[in-house]
Amino acid sequence: MAKANKLEMIAWILVVIGAINWGLVGFFNYNLVESLLGAASKWAYDLVGIAGVYTAYLLFTYCGKKK
Repeated sequence: MAKANKLEMIAWILVVIGAINWGLVGFFNYNLVESLLGAASKWAYDLVGIAGVYTAYLLFTYCGKKK
């Protein structure tokens, strides 16, 4: 697998943050992103969503490459 560039690393970090937040909401009914960012949390959710789509693209791109 190729080394990830900066954009890919940012996308993966955002996806992990989103997954942790979902876990907190699911297990403890606590939304960390909303607690930290308040009204700006919508922007964070937008960025995490875009990062998720991008990482899905990366996943299918990497899986489609032949060794």
